[in-house]
Amino acid sequence: MISNDYYSQENQGPCEFFNIQNFELESGGSIANLQIAYSTHGTLNAAKDNVILFPHMFSGTSKSLEAYVGEGKALDPAKYFIIFPNQIGNGVSTSPHNTDDAAISMCDFPQITIGDDVRAQHALLTEVFGITELQLVLGWSMGAQQTYEWAVRYPDMVKRAAPIGGTAKTSDHNTVMVEGLIGALRTAVNFNDGNYASCEDLDKGLCHLAVMFAAIGVSREFYAEEHWRDAGFESVEDFLVNFWKAWFRPMDPNALVCMLDKWQHADVSKHAGGDLAAALGSVKAVVHNMPFEQDMMFTELECRDDSAMMPNCEHKPIPSTWGHFAMFGVFPQDFGFIDGQLKDLLAVSA
Repeated sequence: MISNDYYSQENQGPCEFFNIQNFELESGGSIANLQIAYSTHGTLNAAKDNVILFPHMFSGTSKSLEAYVGEGKALDPAKYFIIFPNQIGNGVSTSPHNTDDAAISMCDFPQITIGDDVRAQHALLTEVFGITELQLVLGWSMGAQQTYEWAVRYPDMVKRAAPIGGTAKTSDHNTVMVEGLIGALRTAVNFNDGNYASCEDLDKGLCHLAVMFAAIGVSREFYAEEHWRDAGFESVEDFLVNFWKAWFRPMDPNALVCMLDKWQHADVSKHAGGDLAAALGSVKAVVHNMPFEQDMMFTELECRDDSAMMPNCEHKPIPSTWGHFAMFGVFPQDFGFIDGQLKDLLAVSA
């Protein structure tokens, strides 16, 4: 076990923790004492029917997208009880670097799936809060993968779903891309098959990962039109160092690899014998599928195919030169557009 202050309560909290004993994993094996970290906003009403679940993206935590919560916003804590769960292996919940179980520490951490995350979240909601109905499940990127898993695995529980910039099954193209991202960490000097001495020893690998995200995370137009200037950066180099590298450098490489592996293997068709159309056809929720028009990671065309397979889905593309990373809402118009889309979905009868 190694320490990393980035994942502390001071930086990512306040979080509460839900313990699950002997949590069986879909890929085999188990975690003897699984701790799921989570945060909440608002108050659960007496009927327990005002709940919104917001799982996070790759490299994120429950803290990452709290900007979407607030008075007058779609996710208004005066109206809704909003839960942000941390993924297994994300650095805050039970993860390779923070587990006290030597059998699953560091390189020995087991393979985790999107389904494992969603089953653990289901246990949290039902056992801690007695929740049986969700007004909305939403998430960006890997959060969208979890949103799809929720809508397919628990169709009677999810009333509305908003997958944002993600697909129900990782495409072959996306799989190859993620393999490159994993390779940036696993082949880095000092990775030592996941048994490194400190996260700082992997700085070059983390910076390599950051540069790869800088290339595919925003659109070509973003660079051609120098929109990094509109975001407050003085040069492309300034943007690389103080946005992308600054984001990834404090993180734990094993936690990132754990999440990348989940991303790479996401696939809700497993619930229908490999038939993706059948799996998505079983979704009962009202869905607003919200891809990014200039996304080079989860393309709008891939997301359009998912939309066509769901019985009660509207396809709602998001325009922004930020591409996949428009969700961060660095440009106010992007944040306002996404918040408006969520308001529209919550206003739909379900």
